[in-house]
Amino acid sequence: MKIYVGNLPFSATESEIREHFSQYGEVTDVSLPTDRETGRPRGFGFVEMSDDDAGKEAIRESDGKEFSGRQLRVNEARPREERPRSRGGW
Repeated sequence: MKIYVGNLPFSATESEIREHFSQYGEVTDVSLPTDRETGRPRGFGFVEMSDDDAGKEAIRESDGKEFSGRQLRVNEARPREERPRSRGGW
């Protein structure tokens, strides 16, 4: 199960996120996207859990909870929507 984790502190690391979510089950992947231009974290990430039950428990237990001074927003990740390609301002 892929989980969306929002409102992350910009200082959060993949290992901290993995440690937090591993208490609910096996974490298979953690992804923290960065801004293309600045390289800085964007304040959200994705966690992949090995099974749906562990993912559902992680969502239930983590949504709204404090993490490094921020209240997490956690839910099941939705598939990425296709967006039209930019034509560079033309």
